[in-house]
Amino acid sequence: MGDPGPDGRYVGWADRLAVLLADRLADGAAFSGDAPDTVHGDFRYANLAVRGRLLDQIVDEQLPRAKELAPDLVTFCAGGNDIIRPGTDPDDVAERFERAVADLTGAVGTVMVTTGFDTRGVPVLRHLRGKIATYTAHVRAIADRYDCPVLDLWSLKSVQDRRAWDDDRLHLSPEGHTRVALRAAQVLGLDIPADPDQAWPPQPPRGAFEVRRDDINWAREYLVPWIGRRLRGESSGDHVEAKRPDLLPLRQ
Repeated sequence: MGDPGPDGRYVGWADRLAVLLADRLADGAAFSGDAPDTVHGDFRYANLAVRGRLLDQIVDEQLPRAKELAPDLVTFCAGGNDIIRPGTDPDDVAERFERAVADLTGAVGTVMVTTGFDTRGVPVLRHLRGKIATYTAHVRAIADRYDCPVLDLWSLKSVQDRRAWDDDRLHLSPEGHTRVALRAAQVLGLDIPADPDQAWPPQPPRGAFEVRRDDINWAREYLVPWIGRRLRGESSGDHVEAKRPDLLPLRQ
């Protein structure tokens, strides 16, 4: 989930990427190479994302605002919540994703698209690995067609570690968000302070009983409520609004 920032809101990987970009611009270098140098105080950042949103909701609610703001860079992560819904077709989702990318690239500067994670180690999503891989292949092909940089999370091995994930095993932990932000900055050509794929510190082995106990506790606390929301057509992001709908200075 990330950890709370100074305003009490959670700080995800996009927020952390904004800090890396702002620091780079403060050093007098723009991410695109040919953009004018920008001082730190001129850096502006919006975050329109809301957890749990489906692709069509993102297109309806967030894309018009993103085009209106016309930023130099947009990170576009969409379709994953559609793919994990029963009965969805990754080919159909990819077609709608491509229409959104075409719309965005015609209106803003750079559009960086994001692939899905490899879910082989996620109990509730392991059986969807093939479906997610199909969608990921589509995303990469779409990125090639529209000359978009790709934040390839499928190949980011460090997030295969359990420590990269929050207690619910569905959302990234603070360190997981940091790893993703570093990889995103790396894709954009920034000098980064650490390798996002560096090995995690070793941990003592866990016994079968401890693993089983943790799995039971996780299922009771997180899996059952998650399934209940799916059956009711609800999302953890219902009634939640974007935390930064305007291009604001980073520290505001």
